[in-house]
Amino acid sequence: MTTHAAIGAHEEDAAAASSNMLLAVKLAILSEVMLFGALFAAYFVIRGESPGWPPQGHGERPELILPGFNTVLLVTSSITMQMAVRAARAGNRSRILRWLAVTLLLGGIFIVIQAYEFSTNGFGLDAGTFGSTFYILTGFHGAHVLAGAILIAIVANRTRLGLVSAVHHTALEGTSYYWHFVDVVWIFLFSTLYVL
Repeated sequence: MTTHAAIGAHEEDAAAASSNMLLAVKLAILSEVMLFGALFAAYFVIRGESPGWPPQGHGERPELILPGFNTVLLVTSSITMQMAVRAARAGNRSRILRWLAVTLLLGGIFIVIQAYEFSTNGFGLDAGTFGSTFYILTGFHGAHVLAGAILIAIVANRTRLGLVSAVHHTALEGTSYYWHFVDVVWIFLFSTLYVL
């Protein structure tokens, strides 16, 4: 009887630890929401006070093709990330690895395309407030995509080592929260910087 009670207490402790870790991830994401909220607010204030956007002589608005393709990549990567979480809940390690690999590939392609776009935009940080706000917003987001890709690689390695299962997949789920956040931020960035 004592053994069953100890096992039940251990399961409750593990569930509480998992819940606490996911809460910590949500709070970290909330702090990131505030960071991006401040950056968006600054962008709209600067843009609202400008007589034209982009200001004359400070570059032109970037083309939509590459960032539009990047949007498709990130939305697709959110789907593949969620498929990895579903595979984890089912305890299918090979599918977890497959979906994480696809997600990592899509995120890597996003970063490469964004670097190419930066090098061919025709304007830089020296393009006044337009250039600086554009590169600060997209650069911060790109750094978050890179951080998310590193987290995905770590979780994939943990999965390969057998540390992610149907019972123990909190790290994968927390990483998925972060990745979905990065994707949602990009949708707002794409809409704000490229479409509006």
